[in-house]
Amino acid sequence: MTSQPESSAPNKHVRPKDAATLVLLRKSSSGAEILMGRRRQNHVFMPNVFVFPGGRVESADAKVLAASELRDDIRDRLMISCSERRARTLALSAIRETAEETGVLVGVRSTLKQKKSVPAAWRAFSDAGLAPALDTLDYVARAITPPGNPRRFHARFFVTDASVAQGAQDALTGDGELDELSWVPIDSVKDLPSAWITRFVTNEVKQRLDGIDGKSALDRRIPVIKFRKIVEYD
Repeated sequence: MTSQPESSAPNKHVRPKDAATLVLLRKSSSGAEILMGRRRQNHVFMPNVFVFPGGRVESADAKVLAASELRDDIRDRLMISCSERRARTLALSAIRETAEETGVLVGVRSTLKQKKSVPAAWRAFSDAGLAPALDTLDYVARAITPPGNPRRFHARFFVTDASVAQGAQDALTGDGELDELSWVPIDSVKDLPSAWITRFVTNEVKQRLDGIDGKSALDRRIPVIKFRKIVEYD
């Protein structure tokens, strides 16, 4: 998600743009870890805080070929707030943003070749003999940036295990959008400079891992966040 210079005062009437974020999770001997990076200080939106990779949806993402599609339950939950085509595009956007910002490719071996019109990150999948695997994604939360911010997003948060990602164990090298890329212990995210929504989603992921309330990940409702609180569930 590329930052741009702020040209005017925040407009409370700015319409939220669709965005997608991916929480990459890996398990180590000391517990679960999440891949995060720090947004640069000159960013207009959420500067100098730790975030998960993510950003705005690009229309070209809809044209991308995938090795597998969204699971039915995930697709149906996403479609509460968007069309089936948009649900697929959101998932693909989360994978593309992760590839761009961290160099990690969430995909499986495939001979599929992406069209030349798609963003460069997708051609990197083809060059590596990979294609995105949408069936590896779970959906954990939806959030809308409150009015008054210089950028507003209608974001969907996905999570997947790093075992399905190529490059997750290597040196992390992205496009410079995020600094200080690192695997952060899930219990330490609260100690980092981060936005409230980042800490909320981290806690939601942790509850899924821990099986709090005796509910499996599939049984948990999807919280919808507005004005720093849950307003409904998908």
